[in-house]
Amino acid sequence: MKLRRLLFRAALPVVLFAGAARLAAWDYPGHRMVNQLALAALPPDFPAFVRESANAERIAFLSSEPDRWRNAPDLPLRQSGGSWTDHFFDVEQLPDAGLDPATLTSFRFDFAVQFAAGRAAHADRFPSLDPAKNADHTREWPGFAPWAITEYFGRLRSAFSYLKVFEELGTSEEISSARANIVYVMGVMGHYIGDCSQPLHTTVHHNGWVGPNPRAYSTWPGLHSWIDSGLIAKAGLHTGQLVARIHPAQPISLALRADTRDPMFVAVMDYLLAQNRLVEPLYQLEKAGRFSHEKDEPVQPEGLAFVEGQLLVGGQQLANIWLTAWQQAVPDLYLRAQLLKRQAAAVAAPSSR
Repeated sequence: MKLRRLLFRAALPVVLFAGAARLAAWDYPGHRMVNQLALAALPPDFPAFVRESANAERIAFLSSEPDRWRNAPDLPLRQSGGSWTDHFFDVEQLPDAGLDPATLTSFRFDFAVQFAAGRAAHADRFPSLDPAKNADHTREWPGFAPWAITEYFGRLRSAFSYLKVFEELGTSEEISSARANIVYVMGVMGHYIGDCSQPLHTTVHHNGWVGPNPRAYSTWPGLHSWIDSGLIAKAGLHTGQLVARIHPAQPISLALRADTRDPMFVAVMDYLLAQNRLVEPLYQLEKAGRFSHEKDEPVQPEGLAFVEGQLLVGGQQLANIWLTAWQQAVPDLYLRAQLLKRQAAAVAAPSSR
């Protein structure tokens, strides 16, 4: 039994993830579930076009679009918003760089400067990098997931803002295009929120425990992939089994903060830090054999419940952010002024002939 377990563990990462620098969260079925659960949590008065069959399917399909980007061989794409660094955030690296997770700046590039300075000042706290394994120059960073999510919120709120104006003054083609943009942003941003609902995307221990290990947690390099997809497939888990447990979406407060940090960024950080606190409980479940690694072992309810709970957490947070973007969107006044000019010019055109 022990030999079979070791062979099974060894085979999975070789077959499924050979050569990957980091692993995707949830794989495609899990990411689809997060986006579908979020759609189910939206209130009845949310714009109905997102629930139309083709749009709902596209939102689900786009849940893994950022993982498709990372499969491209182009290093500039891997360094950009499509790179690994937007998919994760290794919380443990912050204190090593002298930074406090509770006071991080909501400006991505300010954080990058601060982290780089902290890493340089405390170089002894960080492992040396092998250039051969860092062709895309991403391993210097702890990840930028909180900023990526906050930026996608801004894009979605903007899209709802200009949709309001096009619905008032635009053509049918413009309205259709604006709605298509909203569907796209909703789907893609769901990937990053889904990533961060998987606790292994918030930690340096993302694929087996690294460094000092007094509690003898697993160092198995197949753990991440098993949580993401192996257990989901083994249990036959699907959205229909979870949808009754999702709660109606609730807006996130965007009240101004005394520390001037962006309130959505702070809410996203709170969400991510909450998932990071589940890293050790996850490893404890693994150590107790609750994730059903054995090929012939029945699915253990505790491990399955953990995965189900995190999919629901991701869907809930995504729905809350979608709802907030829609409710907080105000008409794009600049666009409205331009469309009014266009309308006036169209009315005046016949009389000037």
